[in-house]
Amino acid sequence: MTSFPRISRRIGAIAESATLAVDAKAKALKAAGRPVVGFGAGEPDFPTPDYIVETAIAAAKNPANHRYTPAGGLPELKDAIVAKTKRDSGYVVDAAQVLVTNGGKQAVYQAFASIVDPGDDVLLPAPYWTTYPECIRLAGGNPIEVVADETQDYLVTVEQLEAARTPKSKVLLFCSPSNPTGSVYTPAQVKAIGEWADKHGMWVITDEIYEHLLYDGAEKASIPVLVPSIADRCIVLNGVAKTYAMTGWRVGWMIGPKDVIKAATNLQSHLSSNVNNVAQRAAIAALSGDLSAVDAMKEAFDRRRKTMVKMLNEIPGVVCPTPTGAFYCYASVKGLYGKTLRGATIESSSQLASLILDEAEVAVVPGEAFGPDGYIRLSYALGDDYLDEGVTRL
Repeated sequence: MTSFPRISRRIGAIAESATLAVDAKAKALKAAGRPVVGFGAGEPDFPTPDYIVETAIAAAKNPANHRYTPAGGLPELKDAIVAKTKRDSGYVVDAAQVLVTNGGKQAVYQAFASIVDPGDDVLLPAPYWTTYPECIRLAGGNPIEVVADETQDYLVTVEQLEAARTPKSKVLLFCSPSNPTGSVYTPAQVKAIGEWADKHGMWVITDEIYEHLLYDGAEKASIPVLVPSIADRCIVLNGVAKTYAMTGWRVGWMIGPKDVIKAATNLQSHLSSNVNNVAQRAAIAALSGDLSAVDAMKEAFDRRRKTMVKMLNEIPGVVCPTPTGAFYCYASVKGLYGKTLRGATIESSSQLASLILDEAEVAVVPGEAFGPDGYIRLSYALGDDYLDEGVTRL
């Protein structure tokens, strides 16, 4: 009898999501009665605003939402996304350029699946969100890391991108504000990178999920707005998860050229069909409402950001640049290497993260999940008291 592998090589090669793994372990320990403080998950600790929840409750009672709807998204939600994109980014698109997805993560996967062929190179500024390289590989592409360290605030330059470019470089992945670093490119930097990509005929997939979470005067900047000539080779990714505290609702979207959106919609029609209708109705309320609830959350994030940066930089051997976006601190721990903690010599950020969880009962995500070793990511999207307690334990 022929023996076949039980798991396909394609699926077996996918790395576990380090952020979800850390969060799951921390929650399991807390459920077991351990006083764990979890800095792993990238989700706001606030509830979804009431007006959004009330819209969902009403939608759940409407039989029209109990049935299949168009795979590409409710027309009303597409219209709301078009209006929101013009309002917030100054980017004018139409509904045929929008695909509503099951969270931003599905938008990431489908963007790469729609334009990347086997053998294509995708330039991936590092540190990067842990899911990007897995989606690139699933599409048959090659993730090419372009590393920017703490000395340059984790922001890659055009010169670095050009040094990494080859004839096979088809796509640039761009994320600002950044997960995991919280770094934000200036409009001038965004424009320069967009013009460079346009000059070489490259595609850009730009993840704008953290667009509203900006601090210290940082400005939002969208590549297709600053470089209109690249719009026909640009896919914008976004969603309601981070801005409106709706991580569990699973509503995201992708905006792009009509032929790409048509192809991605066809993929989604076979993969998952329509996004949950109740969640889509809630997303319409979120995007159509004002940003007062968002501003209140951002005020809390800003306060926590300052506290965390100050406390981390007081730890000998730790260097944490001040993030100006999202809700993460990305600290260099290379200064701790070679030192001993509880009888163990620190040699990597994954080892350090494991020691911190075991000894201090604090969950952080090691830098290896986002590219280079030597760093840890901490989310400050958790209560002030927990933040103080967790960093103090470090």
